[in-house]
Amino acid sequence: MISQMMVKPSSWVSTGIVMAKVRDRYLFKFSETLQNRLDDLNELLKGNGLNEEEKAELAGILELDRIFTLLNTKIISES
Repeated sequence: MISQMMVKPSSWVSTGIVMAKVRDRYLFKFSETLQNRLDDLNELLKGNGLNEEEKAELAGILELDRIFTLLNTKIISES
């Protein structure tokens, strides 16, 4: 297994997470600011690439996205 640096997903708990009502359920999603940052990092990745700090940030955001996917799937399946 290859080790990769990552910003802890928990670092965005107070600023990067919102709950949005979708068909009578509240689901986790990124705040507008965090979504914009993800979009910016993806654009940089396609262009000149990312430095090590940006790679760690992107890895953390993508891990948070995977967590949201799992949580939202559980919320939907139990409703």
